[in-house]
Amino acid sequence: MKFEFVKKLDNSNIANTYARFDVAIEKGNGSLLYDTDGNEYIDFTSGIGVNSFGACDKKWQSAVIRQVKTLSHISNLYYTLPQTKLAKMICEKVEMDKVFFANSGAEANEGAIKCARKYSFDKYGDKRFEIITLVNSFHGRTIATLTATGQDSFHKYFGPFLDGFKYAKPNDTEDLKKQLSKKTCAIMIELVQGEGGVVPLDTKYIKEIAEICEKNDILLIVDEVQTGNGRTGYLYSYMAYGIKPDIVTTAKGLAGGLPFGAVIIGEKCKNTFDYGAHGSTFGGNPIAAAGALSIFSRLDENFLKEVKEKEKIIYSVLGDCKNVKDITGMGLMIGIELKKKDAKEVLKECINKRLLVLTAKEKIRLLPPLNIDRKTLEIGLNILKEVIDK
Repeated sequence: MKFEFVKKLDNSNIANTYARFDVAIEKGNGSLLYDTDGNEYIDFTSGIGVNSFGACDKKWQSAVIRQVKTLSHISNLYYTLPQTKLAKMICEKVEMDKVFFANSGAEANEGAIKCARKYSFDKYGDKRFEIITLVNSFHGRTIATLTATGQDSFHKYFGPFLDGFKYAKPNDTEDLKKQLSKKTCAIMIELVQGEGGVVPLDTKYIKEIAEICEKNDILLIVDEVQTGNGRTGYLYSYMAYGIKPDIVTTAKGLAGGLPFGAVIIGEKCKNTFDYGAHGSTFGGNPIAAAGALSIFSRLDENFLKEVKEKEKIIYSVLGDCKNVKDITGMGLMIGIELKKKDAKEVLKECINKRLLVLTAKEKIRLLPPLNIDRKTLEIGLNILKEVIDK
């Protein structure tokens, strides 16, 4: 099935919500993808940080296929083994207490918002409901998570948006304090603002937020939808900052290519979600949970060390590009600010040279599979370097 035919079908029948590139990917193997015309591409996108171990990873395949042949779905009215095994593994690795499984990052963030508000309602009544997020943040595309997103460009068309959200300037503790009130129940942050341009927050600032939360019984929610599951070279990025959130949300790379999200809940609000307080038909689906078990079980210290080593390679190869102004990010979540070139034009030229990259704001964004081999990484980086400096 050739590209033009696929494109025609897409344009005829799929809602026009994506500005697609002129490529139809048909299959993949690890860090290599192939289009409908048989062209091979190096993948520096991993499906926007989803395919943690690349396309069609063999161990992941085996786990998913085995579960497909065992039990595909039953609903959360019953216990299922993959879900309970995964929850135990997550809680033990992050030293937290409970997990609620959802289907996406936006759903996980919705769950965190509900958990925070119910915690405050149970303890303080209905007048303590406000959540502070940061300017330039991104938390999802549902009405609540769009409202939580601290970017005006997302606050169009779908109003009225929800009450109860305030926005503080990142890395500005005094501005954060101005947003605090007796109504504040939680502060919700990304430690590396992904869609906002791959911008890591300052360690001192994050520790000050944690202290404010602890002192005032305000819940600290860390959105690890993009940064989690080894992406930054840490199991979760908050571990690099020396803090302990009350709630962690994650999705994207957790199930290695299947729709899956999680709300990870700490001691303070481990019993907040009681019977009927929240739910999901597909959340914790056995097939997706089996895929997540395959991914999560391999995110050990040696593997995370390899991710950090690959980060060094990226900085080394691209650091001396004449048209690179700055490189930001952690692990294999990298943003590249350019001096003269337009990021979208660089992206298109990379496609022509059979390299797939992403953008975030005005930056080139790199999210390669976590297990990309060094040779393929270096080949891709040299292509990118050639395009940037052309």
